[in-house]
Amino acid sequence: MNPRLPYCLLLVVLSASVAESQAPSLDSGSKTSVDSSVNRPSITKVPAETILVKGAWSSASDSVTAVPEAATVAQNVFSDPYFGISYTLPQDWTQKYEGPPSSESGRYVLAQIGPPKTREGPTSASMLITAQDMFFTPLPAANALELTEYIKDHLQADYKVEAPPRLIKIADRSFSFFAYWSPVAELHWYVLAVQIRCHTVQFVLTSRDTKLLERLMLDLNKMKLPAEVSATTGDGGGPVAVCTKDYARDENVIARVDPVFTEHRFNPVPVRIIIDKQGKIKHIHFISAFPDQAKAISDALEQWKFKPYVSDGKPAEVETGILFGRAPHITAPHAAGSAVH
Repeated sequence: MNPRLPYCLLLVVLSASVAESQAPSLDSGSKTSVDSSVNRPSITKVPAETILVKGAWSSASDSVTAVPEAATVAQNVFSDPYFGISYTLPQDWTQKYEGPPSSESGRYVLAQIGPPKTREGPTSASMLITAQDMFFTPLPAANALELTEYIKDHLQADYKVEAPPRLIKIADRSFSFFAYWSPVAELHWYVLAVQIRCHTVQFVLTSRDTKLLERLMLDLNKMKLPAEVSATTGDGGGPVAVCTKDYARDENVIARVDPVFTEHRFNPVPVRIIIDKQGKIKHIHFISAFPDQAKAISDALEQWKFKPYVSDGKPAEVETGILFGRAPHITAPHAAGSAVH
């Protein structure tokens, strides 16, 4: 369980509303008219009479194994051990808000960062770092390049493509880059996407000043990333488990027990698991689940047994995804800059 975040639906709503102010979404139906770095939502105190209700949230079977949502910004450095990312932020930049919880489709807001308020204005900028679990995305995309192509093709009419997706080098890795803008708001979005551990990780830069955005792109070259990542491949391996979609299909499962849900039965529950070299589950990551669902699934998965995964002729750890419950409802996709699920 992520100890930094409480279990409450009210805070989910507040966090999502904060994230929504950062950039437009494809299905919002609204036009952005001001710089996203200028308008700040006010902080609302929880009334004394309010009852906080526990909701679906991310959690894990242990606190040692890294999980995607455990990204931090500390001492001017953004880091995420799960993705193997380390990036020293521009001078004085800080994390502005903590993002909402991970969604049922496996989308994370890892960080929303920018300069201090004293430096905000027409030449200011912001950076949104997100990750999309490609095991659970409802979009017809298999990697970072395909996802940026899809987003480009489904922008609202209010937004115009400045540069179609193309491959560029960032930190000596292949990234998919494309740019779009809002003529009404005079805001520009530069989107850089890379595939890491079967997730598409996006760095979304926003500003009115395109020269500033270009400088920020160059600054990303000092970022540290795993060796085997690119816009089209990034399947783990080496010090981490190999990620393989649908490894939990019937032919690879020797023994299984289905979880029994007694309370919440109708929401999708995406789960990532790491299977050890002997075919036993060694780690369970609940991307979005109610506590009772997490317990029921944990009790069931402890009894599962898999055929050992083989890589280069040797048993290896493998990471895969399983969707319990109902499949998520597919809605219109959001623009790359949106932090809302």
